[in-house]
Formats: sequence, C-alpha cells, structure tokens
Amino acid sequence: MNAVENIPVWAAVPVAVLVILGGSIILIGALGLMRLPSFYQRIHGPAITVTLGAGCILMASILYFSVLQSRVVVHELIITAFVFMTAPVVSMMIMRAAVYRDLRAGKKDTGVSSGGVYRSETRE
Repeated sequence: MNAVENIPVWAAVPVAVLVILGGSIILIGALGLMRLPSFYQRIHGPAITVTLGAGCILMASILYFSVLQSRVVVHELIITAFVFMTAPVVSMMIMRAAVYRDLRAGKKDTGVSSGGVYRSETRE
C-alpha cells in the first residue's frame, strides 16, 4: 500500500463534509458541557451530540473504506448500531441516578426551574 491512498473526488468530498460536520457537532456538545451551569443542563449536550457526531464520523468511515477496498465495509455499521442504542440509555440512566441522589439528599429542586430543563419536587 502507498503512504497516500488515492480516493476519487466523488468520494473524498462527502467524506470530508461528514468528518467536518461530525467534528463540529461534537465540538458544540463539548462546549455545551463546559458552559452550561447545572448538571441537568450539561448532560443534554453530550447525550445528543455523541450520537449524531459519532454517526457522521462513522458514515464517513464507511464511505472511505468501502471506496478504498472496493467492497462494502460493515464493521462500522455494528459500531453505529451499538452507539445509537447505548448512548441515549446511558445518558438517561445517569440523569436518573442524579435525580435519585438529589432526592435522597433532600433537595426539592433538582434542576433549573426557570429554564424548564428538569424539575422534580417532593410532595409533602
């Protein structure tokens, strides 16, 4: 194999667009994780962007290696299915654990009440 592989322009352009789009989406999610004030707001950035950003990058990988090897590469499809199924579930479980922790600690407001992101009150 050569150090620099030749890939046709018709495949290089969508691969480049998908990689740039996926990287941008993941960067936006990371900035949201860094900038938002409460845990319940911060969890939404990575939860949504991991799935979409990783999907774009995996689609670029599928296209690149399928064109390079002149056959359909399915390894990334398995990774994509695994990420799409597990990322939302993991985020939901982390949020539920935080709500449970806050309720056990006796906090009445477990989120930002004015933003409408998440609010859980105990009834007395």
